[in-house]
Amino acid sequence: MINKLLGIVPNASEHGYLVDHFLEFCHWFMAVLFVGWSLFFLYTIFRFHRSRNPKANYHGVHSKASAHLEFSVVLIEAVLLLGFGLPLWGKRVTSDSFPDAGEALRVHAIAEQFAWNFHYPGPDGVFGRQSTEYIKVSPIGLDPNDPAGKDDIVSKNELHLVTHKATVVEITSKDVIHGFQLQHMRISQDAIPGSRIPVWFRPTVAGEYELICSQLCGAGHYAMKALTVVGSQTEFDTWMKEAMTLQHPELVQPAAAPAAPAAQ
Repeated sequence: MINKLLGIVPNASEHGYLVDHFLEFCHWFMAVLFVGWSLFFLYTIFRFHRSRNPKANYHGVHSKASAHLEFSVVLIEAVLLLGFGLPLWGKRVTSDSFPDAGEALRVHAIAEQFAWNFHYPGPDGVFGRQSTEYIKVSPIGLDPNDPAGKDDIVSKNELHLVTHKATVVEITSKDVIHGFQLQHMRISQDAIPGSRIPVWFRPTVAGEYELICSQLCGAGHYAMKALTVVGSQTEFDTWMKEAMTLQHPELVQPAAAPAAPAAQ
């Protein structure tokens, strides 16, 4: 309930409910702290008002209640961090938690000021080699001499995924630090130049979602967003075929012409 009141978007990933539960614990805890400290602040204003204490007391408070309260707050925060936060984070980043390469949809996300580039392997299933020396030739630095990259697909500001299929996104940047944040999938990861950082998730709800940059990356940061389309495997295959036709028409086999009717 408190997550909805705070405007958190609906979850659309397999692991997202764990993140939502953790956030709910944190939000309720912060709400209790806010109300508690606010009441304590109002009480101190009333209790120690000048009209009630015309002469200052330089000996201070002798009660240990405040120390016990502060220790309780620290203890609860430690439980949230060590009992919920770190285990949840560990399940997402350890190598054992990642799906097998053959079962997952693999995508490279390359950030730049101020757009997102998404790199898919072609029908051969192999990503072409990338290098900064080819940035002027390709927006992602794809080596034009590498045979593995001849059938690769590059999509700008449009990420296509398959519902109920594990997705591994390797994130990097061409210039400054950006932030890959897909709120509906409960995924957020910095895009750092020179590093390729993998994240994975499994979309469960078909639809269109907004991918934003979560780092202040420059004057055009406000416009740095991309459309994420989650659909069936058939819809994804249709999009890939259309992209292949546009980007690699020489590799697309033309449809066979209908046979001519036999002469009478």
